[in-house]
Amino acid sequence: MLKGCAILQKRCKWLLAAAAALVAVLAIVVLCLFQSAKQGVPVLNYHQINDTEKNALTVNTEQFEAQMKYLSENGYTTITPAEMLDAWENGTALPEKPVIITFDDGYLDNYNHAYPVLEKYQLKATIFLISDYVGTYPNYVTWSDVQDMNDSGLIDFESHTLSHEELTKAPSLDEAKHQLAGSKEAIEWNIGDGKPVRFIAYPCGEYDADIEQATKDAGYRAAFTVNYGLAEPSENPFILDRVPIFGSNSHTLLRFKLRLRLAPVLAPLNRLKMDLRDDHPTLASFILVP
Repeated sequence: MLKGCAILQKRCKWLLAAAAALVAVLAIVVLCLFQSAKQGVPVLNYHQINDTEKNALTVNTEQFEAQMKYLSENGYTTITPAEMLDAWENGTALPEKPVIITFDDGYLDNYNHAYPVLEKYQLKATIFLISDYVGTYPNYVTWSDVQDMNDSGLIDFESHTLSHEELTKAPSLDEAKHQLAGSKEAIEWNIGDGKPVRFIAYPCGEYDADIEQATKDAGYRAAFTVNYGLAEPSENPFILDRVPIFGSNSHTLLRFKLRLRLAPVLAPLNRLKMDLRDDHPTLASFILVP
């Protein structure tokens, strides 16, 4: 009996020691993640802002305003991609809580709904334009809209290619290069303020080594994916992460805060979930990422 108790005590001590070690390891991992986050910048990735669409790319106007108000009232400073790269390359300090707000595609509701909110709170943002769609389709901005926003000094316009061609699936590398260079030239010519277009968001976030090199050759300074994570100075500037703020109209303010503030922890969980999704969907379903 006494021998059994001794064995049980020994096992309990071993389990407690193992649990303590696990907690210590987890604490170190979390600490390292948040230490990394001090240098990382959340680059928020939006698409549509309106009250009619219910698709996965839309955030309604009321929720968007609540999110922008939160940034404004909680010490965040909006910066441009150029300001982020300048600080990284020159070793200068960024604001204490920097954030970049981006919109992909150039939907008309960016002008009608998002822009007035950004003006209200005096927040900077970057819109990645599909240049062939501007002034062509009724649900996309016109060059007049672009000029109006550009003149405010709040909105920065960069490239999302000519026609949203998924660059890794283009008929040829030459076509991909045309998409990269043509969009850059079109935006620069139509805005006409002498400011070069130096940043791109890859359509669907897709890239490979050839596309990365073609992007550099076209004169871009950096490129953004749709991968969830902070943009960090230690990573390749041509595959910068962002924080997706879409997934239907379920983006409550709480979900926004979690994705913004816990990106260093949630992003690795999201990658694990994506890795498991095809081969182990049941297991992936247990990994909850807000």
